[in-house]
Amino acid sequence: MTIKVPATSANMGPGFDTLGISLQLFNEVTITESKFHSISIRGESSKNIKLKSNSMFVDIFNKHYETICDDQRNFRFQFTNDIPLGRGLGSSSAVITSAIASAYKVANIPITKKELLNLSLKLEKHPDNIAPAVFGGFVVSIVKDEKVISIKKNMPDEVTAVVVIPNKPISTKQSRKKLPKSYTKEESIFNLSRSSLLTGAIFSENWSLLREASKDMFHEEYRIQLMPSLIDVQNTALNNGALMSTLSGSGSTIFSICYKNDAKNLESKLKHSFPKFRVRQLKFDNQGIKSN
Repeated sequence: MTIKVPATSANMGPGFDTLGISLQLFNEVTITESKFHSISIRGESSKNIKLKSNSMFVDIFNKHYETICDDQRNFRFQFTNDIPLGRGLGSSSAVITSAIASAYKVANIPITKKELLNLSLKLEKHPDNIAPAVFGGFVVSIVKDEKVISIKKNMPDEVTAVVVIPNKPISTKQSRKKLPKSYTKEESIFNLSRSSLLTGAIFSENWSLLREASKDMFHEEYRIQLMPSLIDVQNTALNNGALMSTLSGSGSTIFSICYKNDAKNLESKLKHSFPKFRVRQLKFDNQGIKSN
């Protein structure tokens, strides 16, 4: 069996721990029964020997598989990874959701996407990445009584994403330490109003509102201090056709939305201006995690 899960961009500016969107950049795992346990990795992190001996995916898979199925079989795990680690594109959420989904698939026990999301929440307390990884599209999520309540919008073809992926990661744990312990009423109103406007703009496809709606006072200015060159990336994107440009998750990737017809020019400008960073044009994914 094979499970395929998309990358995600979370927060999207003011939507701290709430808003997320799914991208056509995937991690894929194929699992087959084997006489011996084995792991192979292609693509991102293929040279990281530690991942073969200390795999978060395998740990999560085994924990759930042993819980739902009294079986001691060995498996071969073949990973093909396109989502970079530690770059704010939802690599951890991709591992969590696909590991749980794989355990149920191998055990031949049906699981709905809503059930998968709530099981994933036990390992990833913030739903902004796991929800779009499961459902695809643009997803607004809240948590109530340890359950996720969410609403999804399929993204149209007229807009696309351009991401700039630096050659260094930003640790989510370290970047959260940079954040204030409290916010003023004015800061809270600023983010609440922008997050609401951003959600409304995307659902109504009113793209002209994205630039103002994506502004943030909760986390970006603090996290971006860990890699100040990202300010130049954002400004370059906004000056060359981006409708919005935000820190993806906790970084270090910068995520931009633009019209499809402007994407090639925006990608070219960013590649020219930041030759040491990876620049990729990515369509939005509306399906989320899938298996065969």
